[in-house]
Amino acid sequence: MSVYRFRKEELEGHLNKNAQWAIVYGDLMSYLMILFLLMLSFQISKNADNKKRDPVEESLIQIQRVFGGEIDPRIAEASEQRDKEYLLANQLQQDADQGELGDTSLMVTEKSITLNLGEGVLFDSGKSDLKEEADQVLEKIVQRMVSMKNTIRVEGHTDSVPLGKNLKYSSNWELSMARAHSVIVRLQSLGVDGKRLEGVGHGEFRPIADNKTADGRAKNRRIEISLLKAE
Repeated sequence: MSVYRFRKEELEGHLNKNAQWAIVYGDLMSYLMILFLLMLSFQISKNADNKKRDPVEESLIQIQRVFGGEIDPRIAEASEQRDKEYLLANQLQQDADQGELGDTSLMVTEKSITLNLGEGVLFDSGKSDLKEEADQVLEKIVQRMVSMKNTIRVEGHTDSVPLGKNLKYSSNWELSMARAHSVIVRLQSLGVDGKRLEGVGHGEFRPIADNKTADGRAKNRRIEISLLKAE
């Protein structure tokens, strides 16, 4: 009987240990399943929303809410910033589609929201002084961007045709930099904090089209105004 009792107690001990391990394992699998479902749901939401939010940040926020934890302010702030950038891109696209920005196209990347303004929108040929009608376009852009804290970069570009001798500037470098400067000064006068602004002129050295054709040269004569996304 003593041997039987020993083996019975030994068997019950093993069963209890196995039962405890199974409970822990089951809890772990449940938590992993919750995490997986949250990540999956926000990935689906991201695709449907045209990448409205960073899925990792949003998932972390939701996980913290589910388990009653405090939300890291940095994560919440980053998520809110992504929302603002997404809204800005949509607003600018609508403005461009409705013709309020003239000959302007919008490009959105992971790093920036960029408006590509054709030369005729802001300047006369070979000039760096803003046209009178340029104000309406720049005012609309400032209206969209002024409330955000992101850096705004202005880049001037030209075609590859050398400037005439009678013009104010001796090279496309000078013309592109002067145009970028004119836009920056106007943006600041319209209310953009000067600390947010930076400008550069690229001359003819960053073309987006073939300089051998008239249409290509026209596309290369442009100003790019970019709102740099928060990292």
